[in-house]
Amino acid sequence: MLAAIQNGSSTQHLWGIAAGLGIALVVAMVLAVFLMRKLFQSSRERQKEEFKTSGPGTENPSAFMAASMQGVIQQLREQEKELERLHRIEKERAEQTERLSEEVTRNMPAGLVVVNATGIISTSNPAAEQVLGIRGLGFRRYSEALGASSELTMLIAECLASGKIFRREEVQHIPPAGDIRHLGVTISPIRRGEGKISGAICLLTDLTELAALQQRMQLKENLAALGELSAGIAHEFKNALATISGYAQLIELDSSPAEALDYAGRILQQTRNITHVITEFLKYARPLEIPDERVALQTMAEQVVTEVGEARPEVNVRWEGTFGETGGDEGLLRQALLNLARNAAEACALSVGGGQVAVRGEIVHGEEVDFQRICVSDNGPGIPPDDFPKLFRPFFTTKARGTGLGLAVVQKIIVQHGGQVEVRNRPEGGAEFIVTLPMPRGVPEAVESEQTRI
Repeated sequence: MLAAIQNGSSTQHLWGIAAGLGIALVVAMVLAVFLMRKLFQSSRERQKEEFKTSGPGTENPSAFMAASMQGVIQQLREQEKELERLHRIEKERAEQTERLSEEVTRNMPAGLVVVNATGIISTSNPAAEQVLGIRGLGFRRYSEALGASSELTMLIAECLASGKIFRREEVQHIPPAGDIRHLGVTISPIRRGEGKISGAICLLTDLTELAALQQRMQLKENLAALGELSAGIAHEFKNALATISGYAQLIELDSSPAEALDYAGRILQQTRNITHVITEFLKYARPLEIPDERVALQTMAEQVVTEVGEARPEVNVRWEGTFGETGGDEGLLRQALLNLARNAAEACALSVGGGQVAVRGEIVHGEEVDFQRICVSDNGPGIPPDDFPKLFRPFFTTKARGTGLGLAVVQKIIVQHGGQVEVRNRPEGGAEFIVTLPMPRGVPEAVESEQTRI
């Protein structure tokens, strides 16, 4: 029983201790909750203060997102304002450029016509209307405005179709007023990169007054040249007729048969001289018909050198260099080269140490066409500087018995064959005539010759 009482007392004591511990634990938990609440309130107040001063923190997602969105919207508005400003500047710049372009186009001294791919004139300036003599070119079909069969219409149509560029073409244009105008035309296609042709640009210049001036100048030059030719022919005829008249008068006087025969021979010689002058003049004045034949220039040079060498044995005449072929009349070209070689041999016949004449060939390769160059040089006294401008004039000569038509005929023959003749004095002495002739494509390989002398 005592043991039972002791056991009960112990149990009550344990329960008392447990109750005390439970009360202490509750008090501690309440105190902890109170302290945590105070701490949390203090933290929230501090976060509010920080948010007010520096912006939202990551602890409040809603406030952070709202603030971020507000910032983005503000940046977009600023960017929109900047874009509007740049767009306004660009628009003003484009308008300024367009106004400048319009002013330049309107004030251009040359006519400007722009035709689009459909054949409609999209742009034209006042100068174009003045040059063409047509008002209201804009938004009209070019073939209707310029004339369906006009030369200008044909050029624009070809440019639009093939993209061909026409530079400094001269065409005739008849405006509605009916007068004939001469126009200088440059036409080029409009492309975007290497793409399809989207139109054509046409630049126009009125050359009517210039063409008329050129015609008047050409007429004056022709009249002056005709006067010189007439004077030359009259001079030759006058001299010959005076000689003939003098010998005829001597025959009429009392003279022996032997003297009469001599006078008759002299008259015959003068008539031959007149015939020669007329023949040479006709060679110069008569239009030449150039056949489309291949002429072997090396063979021709050999023949010329042989003939001149036989006529002038005191002169060393040779040919050298490279010769090919050209197109034209072999007889005319041979006559031109023979005249040059004869003149060279006569010029150096009395040179100290013997005369030297060289006929030298050279082939010059061009971008589109090859050329045959033939140089005829001598070691004579050369040509006086004052005579250079007059060398190729008809009836100009420095020879006692020359007609003055040789070099004029040479120049005409060479020019009619598409070439040119130049002359210069050589630094080592003597003169040199340079003939340049075009060579047709696909000619046989030129022959390189060894030096040949006669």
